Amino acid sequence: MKTKRHLWGFIYGCLLSCFTIYVLLDTFVIARKYVKVEEENSDISSDRNDINEQSSLMENTIITDTSYSDGNISITISEYREHNTNIYVAEIILSSPEYLQTAFAQNTYGKNVTEKTSEIAEENNAIFAVNGDYYGARETGLVVRNGIIYRDSASSDRENLVIYADGSLEIIAEDNASPEELIANGALHILSFGPGLVTNGEIAVSQKEEVGQSMASNPRTAIGIIDDLHYVFVVSDGRTDESEGLSLYELAVFMDNLGVQLAYNLDGGGSSTMWFNGEIVNVPVSSKGINKERSVSDIVYIGY
Repeated sequence: MKTKRHLWGFIYGCLLSCFTIYVLLDTFVIARKYVKVEEENSDISSDRNDINEQSSLMENTIITDTSYSDGNISITISEYREHNTNIYVAEIILSSPEYLQTAFAQNTYGKNVTEKTSEIAEENNAIFAVNGDYYGARETGLVVRNGIIYRDSASSDRENLVIYADGSLEIIAEDNASPEELIANGALHILSFGPGLVTNGEIAVSQKEEVGQSMASNPRTAIGIIDDLHYVFVVSDGRTDESEGLSLYELAVFMDNLGVQLAYNLDGGGSSTMWFNGEIVNVPVSSKGINKERSVSDIVYIGY
């Protein structure tokens, strides 16, 4: 009888261990591809690939190690040193909002579907890119891309960044409006991470505010808008001897000093990556070491 009890205990322990391992794998490893993003309308694609237009762009394109300009898109990369941290700023001016875009890893919405920021950028012929909100790391949070609702489970304690079709930005409480209402008002993309750093030209976070269990100083990624179609993307290094990292408040003050009217915190830590013209600008960190890109679920990018 005692032997049977031990046997059943052993079997139960094995089953529990197997179930725990499966849950962990399902949560963090097993990829589930839910929706493959359809290619753009062929008429739009052919318009964008018009030979004469492309030739004209190439003739007017000026590229350096830290800048890009072609008449429609202007990008200037600058580096700052504050709070014992290297901070990279991309100032971007567009002639049309269509050049501010987003993309999923593997062109697919799903769970644990990831690629490096650089890989997603190259696959989408981006000129410039940063990591997005890493929607795949959470079970909740609105996911809207190109006016399509992929996930509509809202959280009451999260702020969203709404990118409208006219290129304007807005920060809202995630449960304040339905994605259908936002799309009806012109929302094109909705990113769910946060918090908002600057709203109406005023710093919107306290000195003690942080994201979840984040440390005070981290690599960071943020997007801000100065004026119509005039943006700044900021990525800071962190967690290294060379760069300590920024707190949310330090990031907000930095963005405010750049003159933004609105700024929003995207996924940070090991995800923080700035990519420009085929090269990684910052020094990403991961659990496996320095200068190792983390694979993420999405990016925000500039391109055609």
